[in-house]
Amino acid sequence: MSLSKLVLRSMKKNMKHYYLYFFALIFSVTLYFSFVTLQNNPEVLATVQQSGTATAGFEAATYMLYFIILFFVLYANHLFMKRRSKEVGLYQLIGMTKGLIVRLLAVESILLFVGAVVLGILAGFFSSRLFAMILLRILEKETFVAMTFSTEALQQSIVVFAILLVIVLVQMAWMIYRVSLLSLFSAAKQADERVKRFSALQMVIGFLGLVLILYGYYASTKLFDIDNSGNLFLNMIIILATTIGGTFLVFRFSVAFIMNSIRLKKNGHLSVHDVLALTPIMHRMKSNAKSLTLITVLTGVSLGIATLAYIAYYSSEAHAHSSVPGDYILLEDNDQDFLKKLEENNIAYNKIDYRLQGVTAAVGQLIPEEDQQESNPFYSMEGTIYTIPLSDYQQRVPEASVSGNEAILTNYGGYMEAMFKLEKDRDIVVSAGELEETFHVVDIQKESIISGIVTGGAGGPIFVVADEVFEKLATKSDLFQWHKQTTIMLKSQSDLDLAEKLYKQTIGSGVISVRDSEGRTMKYTQTSYEGERQENIETLGITIFTTAFLALAFLMTTGSILYFKQMSEAEEERASYTILRKIGFAEKDIMRGIYMKQAFNFGVPLIIGLLHSYFAVKSGWFFFGTELTTPLWIAMGCYIALYAIFAVLSIGYYKKVIRESL
Repeated sequence: MSLSKLVLRSMKKNMKHYYLYFFALIFSVTLYFSFVTLQNNPEVLATVQQSGTATAGFEAATYMLYFIILFFVLYANHLFMKRRSKEVGLYQLIGMTKGLIVRLLAVESILLFVGAVVLGILAGFFSSRLFAMILLRILEKETFVAMTFSTEALQQSIVVFAILLVIVLVQMAWMIYRVSLLSLFSAAKQADERVKRFSALQMVIGFLGLVLILYGYYASTKLFDIDNSGNLFLNMIIILATTIGGTFLVFRFSVAFIMNSIRLKKNGHLSVHDVLALTPIMHRMKSNAKSLTLITVLTGVSLGIATLAYIAYYSSEAHAHSSVPGDYILLEDNDQDFLKKLEENNIAYNKIDYRLQGVTAAVGQLIPEEDQQESNPFYSMEGTIYTIPLSDYQQRVPEASVSGNEAILTNYGGYMEAMFKLEKDRDIVVSAGELEETFHVVDIQKESIISGIVTGGAGGPIFVVADEVFEKLATKSDLFQWHKQTTIMLKSQSDLDLAEKLYKQTIGSGVISVRDSEGRTMKYTQTSYEGERQENIETLGITIFTTAFLALAFLMTTGSILYFKQMSEAEEERASYTILRKIGFAEKDIMRGIYMKQAFNFGVPLIIGLLHSYFAVKSGWFFFGTELTTPLWIAMGCYIALYAIFAVLSIGYYKKVIRESL
């Protein structure tokens, strides 16, 4: 028989095994080709070309996506070869050499890859337009997206998957040459290692795994404390090591021990669903520990990154407001022509003028006493903080009141507020030249009222002081560069488009030239709120899209791996279901155990992965945005829903196997 006929017969016989592997290949090609095509879409390129980081972000995401695909395909191929181990052993028994077997399987793999690449490219071609529309929607761009076929994407995909094919062939040859004939006949059952008894050492190690995870969670809550800032990288390594190591120990020892304890408490009175759920989980846990640990960690990492990106995107408006706390900010009486144009076009607006006077102070004096340590650099760090008079502040907050040396600390939010907690009813010493005053801070507010240019970044503090105190400090106005801010608020947002157009047309709009205390001329660009928001949307929109795409790839990969494993286990247990059906157990009795088993196989990695991502996000989310709860719940909800789909598919496959077992 010729090699070609043998290949065709082998592929026909193994069709039920091939469709699993074939799906993995098609899915991988579709993801990759659609993403690469997206990068070459003219409408997308025209939209994102203003972002200097867009191209670099897409390229980095492409490499990460290829890593995901490589991992996914190699795992699927390993599982596929494991399921065909008996067949490979029979080939050797009838006299075929390992070299001939490798050639046979290589031809099959090449045919599968060619078919998968063709179908995947077709699917990717159609899905790329959908992804492009989603991206432009995220960027708030109203642009028609045409169906485009990119030859660059085609060439890149062919090269990439040709390399992947070579890697797969090497993996296949290595698996065949390294194993003995006897091991091929038992490869599919290597996971069923019986656990006869548990030692005290295993109990201790399993408990240690839980302790390591809890320690990692605790350490993550202290990661960005100012006292730990000097050892940030080391602390991150420790958290990763303890969390990942603890996860492995939990899967390797704790789970099997818990399952065995439940079984022993039943004193041998095991129901059929106990046998179908507890026993397989317990006996397979040693071989499954590594894969479940990897799946859990990948779930936590991908969900954490996607959540942080979504937090940043979700908070884009709050970020813009903290930098530009008004529709338009005019500093030092610049851009008065813009106000004239607003009046000429009958655009109504409200105006608030803030007088500004700088002082030198160390806000760390307001840190609670229990947190004041010599190693805390923030405590003694001095900088320029601007003050505004109470009468100006009352235009925004009419009920505000201070007298004498009292002061309100406002404009203090974002990551500054999250990292450096300040305490009211405390005194702080400030100076302006030789003048020195002691403010008694009676309240601390987060609301932004002064431009981020003045405060040196979003979230910088501002003091509200009595008018007489402000006038006294203003005698030293020449020591500081900022003296006035005008905040413009449009009365009707329907005028925003025209106002933005006028703002951009105004010569020198947003560009401010000021002299510092040393006589140097400094130039700053003050954007409008809408301009700042759009810039945030464009930058963060691309970030959220790429991270969400990669998170989806991670999720589909881990979910598919779990699904493939359950399909493989279902086939291995088919004979057991036949016996159970023959002795009188109904399908619903067997399915109860399957439900418990799938709840564990999908639920436990998901729950631990969600906990990992929650504590990772909780440790530093304030660097990315102002809202945690809503983005976190939305991201977690999407992950739970998609994992539930894979669990339902697995249950459906088990049900099919059970029905066919008779």
